[in-house]
Amino acid sequence: MTAIIIGANGQDGYYLSELLKVNGVTVVGVSKRGDFLRTDITKYEEVAALVKELQPSYIFHLAANSTTRHEVMFENHETICTGTLNILEAVKNYSPASKVFISGSGLQFVNNNQPIKETDPFEARDPYSISRIQSVYAARYFRRLGLKVYVGYFFNHDSPRRTERHMAKKIAEAVKRIAAGSSEKLEIGDSTVIKEWTFAGDVVKGIWQLIQQDLVFEANIGSGKGYSIEEYLSVCFSIIHKDWKDHVILKNDFTPEYKQLVSDASLIFSLGWKPDVSFEQLAEMMINQ
Repeated sequence: MTAIIIGANGQDGYYLSELLKVNGVTVVGVSKRGDFLRTDITKYEEVAALVKELQPSYIFHLAANSTTRHEVMFENHETICTGTLNILEAVKNYSPASKVFISGSGLQFVNNNQPIKETDPFEARDPYSISRIQSVYAARYFRRLGLKVYVGYFFNHDSPRRTERHMAKKIAEAVKRIAAGSSEKLEIGDSTVIKEWTFAGDVVKGIWQLIQQDLVFEANIGSGKGYSIEEYLSVCFSIIHKDWKDHVILKNDFTPEYKQLVSDASLIFSLGWKPDVSFEQLAEMMINQ
């Protein structure tokens, strides 16, 4: 069996690659960075040639610039929307038995500060959401043509492989520097925001669980448990035996994108998957690795 991972250089691509290898799957990684193939997924001819040559059992489309900023609208449109269409058309024409996984996001749903279900309506609240929504409709269209196309809606998930532009890593790195003697003050927006803090290595196991069956094709892949940024700060600073309030400055004029972003994970749980790493264990991992 062969799998193509598009976006192999990210944290999800890394952990998914490791999981697939354990399960006897040969992995071909595609990315703009790192030691991977440079196939341009925005160009149909390149994607079609790769799919035609490899006839993969699985294709995982994980590539995206994970930000809601307007400035990357066209980049994400090309990567997420055009990339999805190119993958699905290539599979239809050259490898119709391939299973395709498309990553979605909890951000693309209407958010009423309640656990979000897969059946909740979409909301084009930012350019990132627009791209994600379009890719889901593309997946549903090609599913009508007979392809096995899965969508996993991701909620916040982290690992030591994150960069510091992500909150969990930003906090963890600051905590490590403070433990080493730094006198810096960490600036945080709204510490009351609640979101999930799932380990990325667990999330990719959810992807694998989803594509091993043919009854459910769209599912949230999240813990279903929400914790505030304040709670994460508290756990991280407790590891170095300090009070987070002595080292954090809160921005009073900061307006968050949401107050809560938490999944209803009952559907993916019904398929037999649940995360293994707890909130506290993730914090320890982020600090100690």
